[in-house]
Amino acid sequence: MTDQARPETEPRLVGIDVAKAKLDLARSDSPELLRFDNDDHGIAQMVRHLQEVGPTLIVIEATGGYEQPALTAMLDADLPVAVAHPGQVRHLAKALGILAKTDAIDARVLVAFARHAAPRLAEKRSKNRIELEALVTCRRQLIAVRTEQRNRLGVTRAASAITAINAVLSAIDQQIDSLDAQIRTLIQTDKDMSGWDKLLRSVPGVGPVASATLLAELIELGAVGRTQISALVGVAPFNCDSGRSKGKRAIRGGRPTVRSVLYMATLTAIRSNPVIQRFARRLKAAGKPTKVVIVAAMRKLLTFLNAMIRDGLQWSQLKVVQVT
Repeated sequence: MTDQARPETEPRLVGIDVAKAKLDLARSDSPELLRFDNDDHGIAQMVRHLQEVGPTLIVIEATGGYEQPALTAMLDADLPVAVAHPGQVRHLAKALGILAKTDAIDARVLVAFARHAAPRLAEKRSKNRIELEALVTCRRQLIAVRTEQRNRLGVTRAASAITAINAVLSAIDQQIDSLDAQIRTLIQTDKDMSGWDKLLRSVPGVGPVASATLLAELIELGAVGRTQISALVGVAPFNCDSGRSKGKRAIRGGRPTVRSVLYMATLTAIRSNPVIQRFARRLKAAGKPTKVVIVAAMRKLLTFLNAMIRDGLQWSQLKVVQVT
């Protein structure tokens, strides 16, 4: 269908498949597939093209960070762009009977994803917020490497190998300490993040790592409702019912890195936070399994954090705390 024959009310959708070197762009109003270099020059060309097109929605697939420069450029240009999870895109492709996988096909599938899934638009982030996410991600990766090396040290017998592993561990510890200092400095020198950090860390159980991760990777905190924030993190229970059969509710999806730090913060809160502790004990007394109790406490804690950021309140200012 040509542009002239296409109804004016029909949305103009764009899908962008990302590779390390190239960006493949497909449009709902054109059979043509455009390719741009995934560098500053190519991204600038793509943004100019999209500004001329005036899309209703652009969907770009998350590809291990290779999509970030293009995403940032589109957000800076105030283009309506959403980030799609690769697994969800492949599920849609299979549902549509599309089993082959090429860059061109993937770009077309992203157009279909834009049409059927109506993904949530990405939000523009400040330069400091982007840098914070990079630092938090790097720290998490180094923690994983440190754990791996410590495990290796436990089964190593050769003295020379032990010396080498200890040298690696020492270097990693120094880098983690350096990243912690950079993260603290970045948060403290940013007016908005510094204020939010103080609110989050006023909660018994929420430490600097949890606060920094929430600020870096859950920018929706305080901007959406409690149901949405629970689903974004992946602590919202989903039904599994069919006919008369009633299955157990289970959590799924969400952001594993955020859920991981929320889990650790909740374990601490169950021990040291009277409100969360009382909530967990009540569920335990009702016969709930330990895992269910912890997830429910995670969701409760997240709800409090969301309300605190939304209303600009410290933990001691919450009504639930004041009545205890």
